[in-house]
Amino acid sequence: MNIEGFVRDGYLAIRGAVDADVAAACADQIWAALAAEGVSRTDRRTWTRPCVRINCPEGAPFAAAGTSPALTSVYDELLGPGRWTRRAGVGGTVPVRFPSEEDPGDAGHHIEGSFRGGGEGWVNVRSRGRGLLALFLFSDVGPDDAPARLVLGSHQWVPRVLAPAGEAGMAFGPVAARLPPSVLSRRTVEATGRAGDVFVCHPFIVHTATWPHRGTEARLVAQPGIEVADGFRVDGSDPSPVARAIVAGLDKDW
Repeated sequence: MNIEGFVRDGYLAIRGAVDADVAAACADQIWAALAAEGVSRTDRRTWTRPCVRINCPEGAPFAAAGTSPALTSVYDELLGPGRWTRRAGVGGTVPVRFPSEEDPGDAGHHIEGSFRGGGEGWVNVRSRGRGLLALFLFSDVGPDDAPARLVLGSHQWVPRVLAPAGEAGMAFGPVAARLPPSVLSRRTVEATGRAGDVFVCHPFIVHTATWPHRGTEARLVAQPGIEVADGFRVDGSDPSPVARAIVAGLDKDW
């Protein structure tokens, strides 16, 4: 496991983290949930929207995916054993993206919110509430399939934006816009791979949805947060790789 690569770049790709049969069963349940939205797996005439967002289903396949030993060991390494909240499932939402030239309306550089404040997602420099962002691929995702795009190293520039807001934090939406333009021009990586791969990301990594989707199949990717309720210490006393990256960012000179 390339821990220093995570601290530097902000992500790890865990290939085959979820068994292929489990990932396929999760995909079946996602399609069952989409049927309630009027979207049929077999009738492409119902694929009229570029993106349909659903809550990630629960149940045995998702419990197996969310508790994969390959992932829990990574969470222990990045966050600390016993520090993160275990759940019997995956959680988060699944923005299902369909082949389309239409703007899905949610593309744009951003970080994730961590806790509720003022009716929307907020975040503070300690990343209260969120230890990691995970991207669970429940379908194969290639470069034409509207993959998420991660801005490498961007997570180390976010702490300087958040620090002045103190413990209270700020709404997550404006964070990326307050970064120097050069940060958003950094090298990127797209979250592509096979069903069962999982991208484990620093909570502050800047990322964006991409479009158009010029592939042939729907893209199924869940994007839960891995909870660390109290966040991280940013005084240098926290040994976790997530905290080390935050501290490194506080020392960056714009």
